[in-house]
Amino acid sequence: MRTAIALATTLALASPAFASTWDIDPTHTDVGFSVKHMMVSNTKGRFAGVKGTVDIDDKDLTKTKIGITIDVKSIDTREPKRDDHLRSPDFFDVAKFPTLTFKSKSVATAGKGFKVTGDITIHGVTKEIVLDVDSITAPLKDPFGGTRRGVVAHTKVNRGDFGLKWNKAIEAGGVVVGEEVTITIDAELTEKK
Repeated sequence: MRTAIALATTLALASPAFASTWDIDPTHTDVGFSVKHMMVSNTKGRFAGVKGTVDIDDKDLTKTKIGITIDVKSIDTREPKRDDHLRSPDFFDVAKFPTLTFKSKSVATAGKGFKVTGDITIHGVTKEIVLDVDSITAPLKDPFGGTRRGVVAHTKVNRGDFGLKWNKAIEAGGVVVGEEVTITIDAELTEKK
């Protein structure tokens, strides 16, 4: 019995644990978006209130699981009046729908990156989307005793699919706010102790 326990302990110590849990570092993570304005330019913004976890199995990255929650009140387009309008019932209606969430369902390799399929919930509406993950860095020790890694991902959604339908027609043709929204996530992760 002692031999079996000693052997199991030796094997456990000799085999590195590949599955690890990482927290999204909100101070070093940017969730940005871009949408056409007046048919002539792109308005960009970001959400500052981001939290979540990523479970990574370095032996098989397709087993990775992601959960993200975003505080919609933290929206910032560098124009306070526009931000207030985006928080209103015309758009996100943060009083009723204070968060935006993403939960992965599957991960597949795609060239040097990955395609992460999951459910995004915006304005109380849940739809399946695919995040294109450009890269995920190897773990790196920071000067403070922690371990970090980075990941960059992007996708496009149609805001109308989530009930964000406010718009105004432009006299010369077109509308004030485009339908397609490009979302980019540039995240820094810290390993849970």
